[in-house]
Amino acid sequence: MPNRPSSRLVLGALFILASAATLSAQASDWAAPARAAKRANPVAPSAQTMAAGKAVYLKSCASCHGQSGDGNGPKAKDLDKHPESFLKGFSGQSDGALFWKITEGKKPMPSFETDLSPTQVWQVVTYIRAFAKGK
Repeated sequence: MPNRPSSRLVLGALFILASAATLSAQASDWAAPARAAKRANPVAPSAQTMAAGKAVYLKSCASCHGQSGDGNGPKAKDLDKHPESFLKGFSGQSDGALFWKITEGKKPMPSFETDLSPTQVWQVVTYIRAFAKGK
């Protein structure tokens, strides 16, 4: 006869592992290549960087990701995949990974490689980091 506490413990551990694997798979649905993820942001955070990043963000990103970065911009409801909220969930991604995603795009998010300069993309990365910090 199986020991009930041990069986519950094993089942609980399996449930936790399965949940973690599911969350990990969701988070890696769109993973940047390791080389891209290792890139360091060459743009230093400053008031000027934040103002420039905000201007680009409001023009190019807010319609889907929302003015406050919550993922609920006016176009979000029309998309098959809901835009990511910058208030949570993305902070584990490196600046290099975010740069790569903004540059490359993945439907429904467009590529901004030809629309934004690399400096502008880095400024946006710096700006969206402020959402998670509540600034």
